[in-house]
Amino acid sequence: MLFTAGSSKLKILLTGASGLVGSALAPLLAREGHQVIKLRRRPHPAESVEPLWDPDAGRIELTSAGPLDAVIHLAGENIAQRWTAAAKTRIHNSRVEATNLLTQALVRAPQLPKIFISASATGYYGNRAEELLDEQSAPGTGFLTEVCRGWETATKAATGHGVRVVNLRLGIVLSPKGGALGKMLPPFRFGLGGRLGNGHQYWSWIAMDDLLSVIRHVLVNDALSGPVNAVSPNPVTNEEFTRTLGAVLGRPTFLTVPHLAVKLAFGEMAEETMLASCRVRPARLEKTGFAFQFPKLEGALRHHLSTQQPG
Repeated sequence: MLFTAGSSKLKILLTGASGLVGSALAPLLAREGHQVIKLRRRPHPAESVEPLWDPDAGRIELTSAGPLDAVIHLAGENIAQRWTAAAKTRIHNSRVEATNLLTQALVRAPQLPKIFISASATGYYGNRAEELLDEQSAPGTGFLTEVCRGWETATKAATGHGVRVVNLRLGIVLSPKGGALGKMLPPFRFGLGGRLGNGHQYWSWIAMDDLLSVIRHVLVNDALSGPVNAVSPNPVTNEEFTRTLGAVLGRPTFLTVPHLAVKLAFGEMAEETMLASCRVRPARLEKTGFAFQFPKLEGALRHHLSTQQPG
């Protein structure tokens, strides 16, 4: 076991520290006494020596970080954009090529980290209607599936060198500060929320607070390696998500955005995300005894929206 309550603290390299998950995770780990070293693209004014990388140029410098206990890799281009050819290249390179760059740097280090947690996504499974999916399920088809497969494959060199690698397949992360929920809140608060298409597509989601606990659980649990679904045990359809969010906000949700309208507005991205059905369960987390604080959508939404800070 890497660490337990009261044990020595960890030296953790974190990428994507300014993103939705990273900006919540970094201060949590610091409060627990761990040393969090942020891998940046450019020097921070307060730091004279720090590890840096430029994935686009294939450059990385980790020497200044020294020996690491753990690496948590969350960096990647936002997929919530129209997928032009240029955007697809950025999305692919920011995940597959950047992860390969980081992995190769880690395996060349004089001392290997004990664990490498690398983000992936439930997009690995593709559009699967009502099929209940777990970590043993085959990959789907489509651009996101291929990105996720390449993303996870890019970490295999670390596994080959004896590092415990965990590929966290993230669902929709619920936070009012950004992501899908952050984008949905303004129209829903004005009573303009509604289901997308027929609303039958399953959305696999996880409360931000539970995701942070999942990452900590993975750090301490040596039984976990390879793919781990970071999702609530209760995926819901888009129609149920819409109805529940409206109820929590006290707003009507009578509108429907037709399938064609969503596709015209967002293109291929809509087909593989908003309109795709991915019903995923966290089989490996459940097997290792992880307890979700917010397993049901309504409770998760009420918690995160009630604790939202003004502004």
